[in-house]
Amino acid sequence: MDLSLLWYALSALLMIIGLAGTIYPALPGLGLLAAGMLLAAWTGDFSHIGLWPLLTISILAVIGMVIESLAGLLGAKKTGASREALIGSFIGGLLGMFLGLIGAIAGPIIGAVAGELKARRNLPQAGRVGVGTFVGFLAGTVAKIASAFAMLAVFAFALIF
Repeated sequence: MDLSLLWYALSALLMIIGLAGTIYPALPGLGLLAAGMLLAAWTGDFSHIGLWPLLTISILAVIGMVIESLAGLLGAKKTGASREALIGSFIGGLLGMFLGLIGAIAGPIIGAVAGELKARRNLPQAGRVGVGTFVGFLAGTVAKIASAFAMLAVFAFALIF
């Protein structure tokens, strides 16, 4: 029995969930998108999507994930965040993942503000750190979306040509 249609459907599902994950922070969007593309390439015996497109897709996914991970911290750091604020942002991000979309966005911000308040007890500075963390989060999301579209472009180009 030929299961290729099932594998292609699963790869499409992974890619759709991966695209959703570029907007929903709790899902590993770029990883799922790359996994769906790899599964599609494997299902097609790598005849259209070979080593170089897959390598390019993987590099784009890693770059997007690294930028996303560092963007919130860099946004906080740019506003002069303390070490405690950066740790708070990291912990808040981990805890927020389990609380849905709002938690995934608010967790790092609340953690950064709480850490800054603990370190300096300065509400205006803590507010700046919170805003910097949010701006960094937005920049990371934009970078992740750009990486996803670049991955899709490489995938489509490999399929067409």
